[in-house]
Amino acid sequence: MNAFEATNYYLSRASAIMKLGPHVEKLLLSLEAEHHVSVPIERDNGELAVFSGYRFQHNSARGPTKGGLRFHPALDPEDVRALAALMTWKTAVVNVPFGGAKGGVACDPSQLSQGELERVTRKFIERISQEIGPQRDIPAPDVNTNAQVMAWIMDQYSRLHGFSPAVVTGKPVELHGSEGREAATGYGVICITESFLQDIGKSLQNATISIQGFGNVGLFAALSAHQRRAKVVAVSDVSGGILNRDGLDIPALVEFARSRRLLADYQADGVSRISNDALLTCDVDVLIPAALGGVLNRDVAREVRAKVIVEAANAPTSPEADEILEQRGITVIPDILANAGGVTVSYFEWTQNLQCLRWTEKEVNDRLRQIMTAAYTTVRGLVQSRKLSWRTAAYIVALGRVAKAAMLRGV
Repeated sequence: MNAFEATNYYLSRASAIMKLGPHVEKLLLSLEAEHHVSVPIERDNGELAVFSGYRFQHNSARGPTKGGLRFHPALDPEDVRALAALMTWKTAVVNVPFGGAKGGVACDPSQLSQGELERVTRKFIERISQEIGPQRDIPAPDVNTNAQVMAWIMDQYSRLHGFSPAVVTGKPVELHGSEGREAATGYGVICITESFLQDIGKSLQNATISIQGFGNVGLFAALSAHQRRAKVVAVSDVSGGILNRDGLDIPALVEFARSRRLLADYQADGVSRISNDALLTCDVDVLIPAALGGVLNRDVAREVRAKVIVEAANAPTSPEADEILEQRGITVIPDILANAGGVTVSYFEWTQNLQCLRWTEKEVNDRLRQIMTAAYTTVRGLVQSRKLSWRTAAYIVALGRVAKAAMLRGV
């Protein structure tokens, strides 16, 4: 089952419970548009390189489409379809006025110079500039893209269409970005984690947490958890992980990671090495997968010892693993709820750009917590009243909102 099939499996399961019917389900499974482009650039050595670029729009019933751009050598159309659909359900769960889209370029930024990366970005936006726009489709950062890449996107689109800061979110604060956007996804993950632990009579304070992935999302999730006095005992990146049962020094790790060094080179008293796979099966209160998708497969699911999994990555759990975890009584807070903090603050940034406003970081975080808490409460109500899994409940909330909007607008 590929990534898009897995996403639609969850949708179909929720649709059956809702009795939406085959016609509505077919409408919601279909993408509105798929844009495939070539991205040619001249390398620094004078050679020509051509990369594949994608921008897929899933559903715009609730508003302009929204979704990240990832630069990754393994990016393919099936991944983009799945991630575009996830964005539709994610924006609907937190009830922000967007549909879902996704895109990117199949390239390895680590093999590109800064100049080459800029040329890839600008050429890609040139090729898709008619398909995006502040009222049409708004990109954002994702894997291997950041605020600088978003700045190039804004500039390139504005060269073609006039000054348009609202065409992209996740920009530098100095270039019409929003306070709090960089930390938003990780902060939102911890808001959801804290709410769940409170509901089961526990506290985030002194809760043990392991986090797979120490990029932007994992780093800020770890920092936010540490600030709330949780005990982050294990983290990892592409080079492997580190473990300290007494709790890692998260501020020191954040400083280390921001110097662009890998965790394989990190040394401190009480720290031992651990593989990425072993991190997933640590005996902890909370496991936060914050890397790429598909890491929790059926074999790993049988060995997981965490009491709750909070999905900070997109689609980290396969359907087979999801069923095993449910049978074992391990709660999984799904990605379309748990990691929606990023798109929520992207909505704030878009709103500020359109209205020429500037909100403080406190205003952003207060509004973010309010929206995440409201979404969590809505999903929890279905979990409790209908005895559903958190994933199925979240999809029912999302499907209901998108289906109603689509029917009201007319096919």
